[in-house]
Parts: sequence; C-alpha cells; structure tokens
Amino acid sequence: MKTAIAVNLEKISRMTNIGIVLLLVGSGMTGYFVSFYFHFLTVFFMMLVLLNLHWRHGQTSHALLSNFGLIAQFRYIIESVGPEFRQYLFSSDTEEKPFSRVERAEVYNKAKGMDSSSAFGSLLDFDHAEMKLRHSFYPVDKDAVQPFDVAVGQARGIESVYHIKHPIMISAMSYGALGQNAVRALARGAKRAGAAMNTGEGGYPKYHLMEGCDLIFQMGTAKFGVRHEDGRLDESKLAELAARDEIKMIEIKLSQGAKPGKGGLLPKEKITAEIAELRGVPLGSDVVSPAHHIECTDAESTVEFIGRIQQVGGLPTGIKFCLGRSDEFRELVKEMKRQDTVPDFITVDGAEGGTGAAPKSFMDDVGLPLFKGLPLVDQILREEGVRDRLVLFAAGKLISPGRQMQAFSLGADVAYSARGFLLALGCIQALQCNRNTCPVGITTHRANLEQGLDIEDKAVRVANYIEALHHDYKELLAATGSITSSQLCEDNIYIPIRTVMQRSDEEAS
Repeated sequence: MKTAIAVNLEKISRMTNIGIVLLLVGSGMTGYFVSFYFHFLTVFFMMLVLLNLHWRHGQTSHALLSNFGLIAQFRYIIESVGPEFRQYLFSSDTEEKPFSRVERAEVYNKAKGMDSSSAFGSLLDFDHAEMKLRHSFYPVDKDAVQPFDVAVGQARGIESVYHIKHPIMISAMSYGALGQNAVRALARGAKRAGAAMNTGEGGYPKYHLMEGCDLIFQMGTAKFGVRHEDGRLDESKLAELAARDEIKMIEIKLSQGAKPGKGGLLPKEKITAEIAELRGVPLGSDVVSPAHHIECTDAESTVEFIGRIQQVGGLPTGIKFCLGRSDEFRELVKEMKRQDTVPDFITVDGAEGGTGAAPKSFMDDVGLPLFKGLPLVDQILREEGVRDRLVLFAAGKLISPGRQMQAFSLGADVAYSARGFLLALGCIQALQCNRNTCPVGITTHRANLEQGLDIEDKAVRVANYIEALHHDYKELLAATGSITSSQLCEDNIYIPIRTVMQRSDEEAS
C-alpha cells in the first residue's frame, strides 16, 4: 500500500537547530584559521542562534516558535505573503474548510484585542443563498440593551439556579481531547471573563478545576468519573462531584453533532496514565463510549434518568443531542410532561459540530445541521407547552457574533462554541487533533509540544474573545431594534429558501 509523503517538522527543526550551531562554530574556525572575512558569516550565524534561542526559550506568545524555533518562522513569513499567493495561484480567503481564513482571522484579532473590522467590502458572495440578519429602521442605542442574564433552573424552583452572564460559553472539551495547558488556559480565561465552561466527558475534571471557573460537568454515555465498572451511574461519585463549588450545572450528553448515534472516541495515542486514571479506563487501547446510556433505552427510561440526575446532583441539569428524528424528540417531550420531569436546559448540537476524532461517514452524513434542528426543537417545545420551563443552548460553528445572533433568532437562549475558543488559543487548523501531534500544543499530550502553549498568555486571549463577542452581541442586537435577545424571532432573519417559498405561495393564491 502506498503511503502519503509527510514532512517531519520536528526532525527538520532538530536538524536546523543543531545545524546553525555547527555552522556558527565552522564559520568561526574558518575565520580564525583561514580568513578574517569569514567572520561576517560568524556574525550572521550568531544572530540566527540568538534569535532561535529567544524564539524557543524567551518569548511565550507563539507556541509554534517555542516548539520549532527558526523553522516555524518560515511559516509566518509564508503566511504574511499568503494572500497574494492565494489570490493568483491557490484558494481564496473564503474557501478553506471547516473555517475559512477570513473566519479564523476574525477570531485571532478578537482574541489578541486587535481591531477586527474589514475594509473595502465583504469577501463573501452575495448570491441570495445566505442567511442575513434583518436590521431595523429604528435601531436602539447600545446603552439601552439590557445586561445579558439567563437563569438556568429557575423554572424548576431549585435553590442552585445558575445565572449565565455572557451570550457565549465554552463548549465541551475534555482533558484528553485537549492537553492540560490548553484546558487550564481556557478555564483561566473563562474565570477572568466570568463565563461558564463545559468540562467535556473526560471524567474527573482535574485541570478544569485548577483555575476556579464556573463549570458545566458533562456526563457522556460512558459516564467517566461517575461510573461503576459496568458503565452504570455511581450516584455517590456524582453527588460528591456536584457538591464542589465550581460545578454549577450538569449536562447529560445523549449525542453530539460530529458523530450522533456513535458515542465518543479517544484514540489510544492520546491516552496517558493520568487520563486512564481520571477516566477509569485501561492504557493501550482506544476508549470508545457507547452509543447511548445503558439506562436510556426509550423515552420513559430516558426521562426517568434525567429526573434521577436532577435529584442526585441537586443542580440545574440538562441534556445535549444532535437532532435526528423530530417525531422521536416529540415523543420524549410528551414523556417529560407525563412524568412532570423537564430538563433545566437542552443543548442542540448541529451536525456541523467538531470533535477530536470521528468516523468520516458520521461527520459528513449523519444528523441535522444546527439551523435546521434548532428551530424544530424550539417549535416542538412550544407546541407541547414546555418551552418556558427550560433554556435552549445552541452549538455548531458559532464562532462569530453574526451566526450567534442567527441562533438566538431561531430559538436559542445561549450560544456554545468549542472551535472558536481553540482558534482563540492559537489553533492554526492543522487538522491533526486525533494524532497527538498538534503543532501549537492544544490537542496533544506530548510535553515537547505542550510547552509552547503559555497558559497566562492564552488565557488573556480567551477572555478577550469572550468580551469581544459580548460587545458585538450588544451592537448587533441594538441594530435589530431589540434590547434583549428574548425579543428576537425568525422574522429577524432573512432565510432565502423560506422567502422564495412564501413568494410562490402568494403568487399561487
């Protein structure tokens, strides 16, 4: 079988770092024994060695430079002339997937506290196929926009109501999927900005807890951290974890957008002894979460399980899923009404959601996209009369304020993002999340790569990104003429297909 040719950057970097030192020594000896003029090369190589030492051991802002030194600098040089090369030879700024260079640049600028405005015009194609926010003739003053405040658990009348103060939260990313430095940087940034962070299904959230931010403990189908050996819930472990001050909510993951109906996967290459201990799994093999909770085999047992978690944890408790069959969801809601057990929140994850590892067939071909599934969930909840008893979270490529506002208009109360925050940490979309070779030290547990990610520097970027999104949320909301996101509805969005269908119906009548 033929194998793809791959560039081993680590090996090239080591050879380069050693090579410039040898060249420095060689030019110095040649200048001493042969001719003084060779010392011009000595000065040049001395500058390279000193710069390389600074990049690798002095600065902390760029993980690539810390990990690869001089070789990484070539990436930044090539990137700086990238727009010109792409304009004439390669893909445009809007063609890359899953996020274009334009989308990534906006996150980078927000995270760095830089101006994220654009000049001369949009790079997007205005071909009447895109959704757009509808602004008002009479926008309100930005100062008139009410402070963001979504109370979770209030409808159930529990004492542990949690107030969400930002329109964006950090979505589920576990220690295991991410390295410890990345987790701590995200948690520290969330703490600084006053935002909530989801732990992901990685078991006991050791590194999330280190930074003292507000946490949403996610319980996946394998129940890492709160399980018996047979995979069933260990109520004592859950109660002990829920009693921690940092844990504010519990999220039961039924499925996720990138692999609905499949369960989770952590490749064996990313499992360390510590991860195995925190999750309660063996070393040396892939960790595969089951496709569903053992306790949840139908609507009745699923609702009973939700009620059981609410009682044991004593916290606002919700469920997360990617919508597949709307009739099954309606049946679940009817059962909630029958048992008088409604989750405090529902997270709707779009099929365009990301993950560290998933079968391509599930990633590409299973599940409803967010902007298809979210309004269906909202509609069914309203028709069944329980929408006011819970809060709706939305996730699925919501890295920009515009898409977040569209989600609010389609029924969401709060937005989630995972990959947006990875970009804020410095992710370059290398698409190596499942290989333990992340070049910027985010989705890896290799110490030589993780050391390039400075926790404090990246925490500042995470906080900047949260505050910038909140700022844009206020401005966009004011532009619609609204003072709170609860006033938004589908009329605040131009949806081309629906508009064309309405026009056809009017013409037919």
